Amino acid sequence: MDQNKIYLLRLNCKDQVGIVSKISTLLANNNCNIIESKQFTDQDTNSFFIRQSFQLPNQLNIETIKKEFQNLSDILNANYEIKHIHKTLKTLILVSKFDHCLVELINKTKNKNLNLSIEAVISNHNDLKKISLVENIPFHHFPINNDKLHQEKNIIQFIDENKIEIIILARYMQILSKNFVNRFYGKIINIHHSFLPSFKGAKPYHQAYERGVKIIGATAHFVNENLDEGPIIEQDIEKVDHELSPSDLVAIGKDIEARVLYKAIKNFSQGRVFLNGKKTIVFKGDKIL
Repeated sequence: MDQNKIYLLRLNCKDQVGIVSKISTLLANNNCNIIESKQFTDQDTNSFFIRQSFQLPNQLNIETIKKEFQNLSDILNANYEIKHIHKTLKTLILVSKFDHCLVELINKTKNKNLNLSIEAVISNHNDLKKISLVENIPFHHFPINNDKLHQEKNIIQFIDENKIEIIILARYMQILSKNFVNRFYGKIINIHHSFLPSFKGAKPYHQAYERGVKIIGATAHFVNENLDEGPIIEQDIEKVDHELSPSDLVAIGKDIEARVLYKAIKNFSQGRVFLNGKKTIVFKGDKIL
């Protein structure tokens, strides 16, 4: 299979008769072979979602397919995109002082497990500068200094100038402004411990320990105007017991957070995540196809 000729289609619209047939016919008429296809209809909202990977014949240019899908999308009143299956996403990672999620993302990207091109790490502290520079990733220290809007303006300028496609909050311990969130909604992914909102504050694992929790977990989600209430992409938990100390819970929690954030970013980078109102549609798959 020629990986250079494989492309990904993502499309969503209101559900109607013949969507899959029209897509399949368009691809078949152009001698394109469908490799993987997953679809879902949300009957509550009457919304249809599909993710397909397909292979172009050698003689066909992808621009021809894009033009035909533009015509089809007009007929279906659909949102769609077509990109190469191995296209990397231009990525910005925002961090504060915790390094576990940043290290996980860097390692997974280096090992080709994530379709990311990490353009920079930006932080309101200098603690993680060394980690970034060792990996030859540009690091920018944008301190807040009692002027958060000015700091955000610098971040926005970087995002616009570098055409960033995904913003990852890898334990970035700052609340983003309404303007920032609305401007990049659907492109900002955050990780937090699943104790929220029950255990708020600086030491959620200590609070959980005092309450004798039996499970701990983490949630990766899109960021919206309401803190930690955006559409959920990925979650995971682990059982714990009374023999574990607060530091044990912190260690387990960090591992879960890194794991959950990685899974969410992997699905997003592979085009498997669709926003669906307050929810998400996530087409799971082990392979990039």
